Amino acid sequence: MSLNKSLLFALFGLLATLAVGQAERVRYDNYRLYKANTANEAQLAVLKDLEGSSDSILFLDGVHIVGKDVQMVVAPHKVPDLLDLLGRAEIKYELQSKDFQKSMDEVDEKVAIKGRVGMTGRADDEYNWAQYYELEDTYTWMIQLASKYPHVVTLIEGGKSYQRRSILGVKISKSLSDKPGIFLEAGIHAREWIAPAAATFIINQLLTSEVDSIKELADNYNWYVFPHANPDGYVYTHTTNRLWRKTRTPYGSCFGADPNRNWGFHWNEVGASDSACSDTYAGPEAFSEIETYSLSQYIASIKDNIQLYISLHAYSQYLLYPYGHTNELPDNVKDYEQVYDAAIAAVSQRYSTRYTGGNIYDAIYPAAGASVDWAYGTQDVRMSFCYELRPSSNSILTGFRLPAEQIIPASEELLDSIVAMATEVKALGYFDK
Repeated sequence: MSLNKSLLFALFGLLATLAVGQAERVRYDNYRLYKANTANEAQLAVLKDLEGSSDSILFLDGVHIVGKDVQMVVAPHKVPDLLDLLGRAEIKYELQSKDFQKSMDEVDEKVAIKGRVGMTGRADDEYNWAQYYELEDTYTWMIQLASKYPHVVTLIEGGKSYQRRSILGVKISKSLSDKPGIFLEAGIHAREWIAPAAATFIINQLLTSEVDSIKELADNYNWYVFPHANPDGYVYTHTTNRLWRKTRTPYGSCFGADPNRNWGFHWNEVGASDSACSDTYAGPEAFSEIETYSLSQYIASIKDNIQLYISLHAYSQYLLYPYGHTNELPDNVKDYEQVYDAAIAAVSQRYSTRYTGGNIYDAIYPAAGASVDWAYGTQDVRMSFCYELRPSSNSILTGFRLPAEQIIPASEELLDSIVAMATEVKALGYFDK
């Protein structure tokens, strides 16, 4: 729905009042970082059983594929049990860090260029892309955009969160004519800070850029952009646990479901967990999370206006398309491959950043219940893509904590890629449908 400005200011103030108070910040002092690698299905099953069995072991990778590295952050008191389990199962492992918190702090010190780079900053009073912002700051900036560009920017609400925060977005439309639509959501996984930052960068470029190709994107399409699809989780990464991924819905002694395993298309068939403590918990049922349910309702209400769906994640430098639940390919896979090739080529032109990818199941891992699959499979959005942004997949300590100095280059190359993507989608005729 569209929100008028006075209503949104009232809503924003109410939500700020109702927000959950800060908890003690989670630290990982003396936690160890291990990398394990399985050689067969039996060993993989051992790790799957371990995932989500204890809040003292944090899996930084999904347990989906034999032979794929799985990194785990382990509390000191759990180390003997873990090593005994890995030894009995004959699972190969390596110690990556004896003190995960110290390793993270050292990374922050090395990349610091202005205040706490890689963390929240306040370099100046003007919203910019030299720092990461908290939810309230970004929402305030979006409200200001609606005032600054009243005939172009409309505030839209994609739904609510469990803690009653707004899933706030903007519609950018430079004319009243009926135009094709591009839908972009980011931040569905809370700890992936670069995704919302890149989304706001794109919003700003659509409104201010003098580059012809970007002006064409702004002029020829209606844009629906939601930087924070999981606002509760994002707030929690700022107040309490920087590595939090899920929503904040309580499930017994654990919290949250993975909102990108919760969409109602082949839900929980593969690549998700039934354990509420797991980072890939699919939830008790499809759309159990109010965030995914309400956002899906909004998307369904405008589905005839959306021809291209884009979801922003991090990290690994992938461009992905359906499906995640099966290795069967979309019926228009040749078109996907054409768009993919153009987008991949464009992303490397500015900074020589190398992306790879393909269909989700084969390119990264099996994962049912993702938003891009749902958009393609149930809403007839025939072009639906997921970007996994910087850094590359071998950068675990900086993976979810990309230095703020990389926000602009990561966002610039992403926008280069989206320009190429939209050009190919148009050439294939999808914007005519």
